[in-house]
Amino acid sequence: MSKKLYIGNLNYSVTNEELMEFMSSMWTITECKVIEGKGFAFVSFEDEATAAKAKEQLNGQEFKGRPLRVDIAQENNNRRNNNNRSGGGGRFQRR
Repeated sequence: MSKKLYIGNLNYSVTNEELMEFMSSMWTITECKVIEGKGFAFVSFEDEATAAKAKEQLNGQEFKGRPLRVDIAQENNNRRNNNNRSGGGGRFQRR
């Protein structure tokens, strides 16, 4: 298990401060990062047990008019290397 949760289905207007205030009223939060304009965030808790409780209690709970989708955050070790872009092809020439 992880201490970091993915919080999805956020209203796009939600700020770090608003989410941090909402979450810290129930648990000790060590980090909160809202991805602006994307509708999701990552929140880290003091320990795995707290993250598990938060996941259970928050999933489906309404916040700012939308039901939250909460899951364990996955580490993204497979990020694409922009130097190895595929596709494109050769140069187009007119005749």
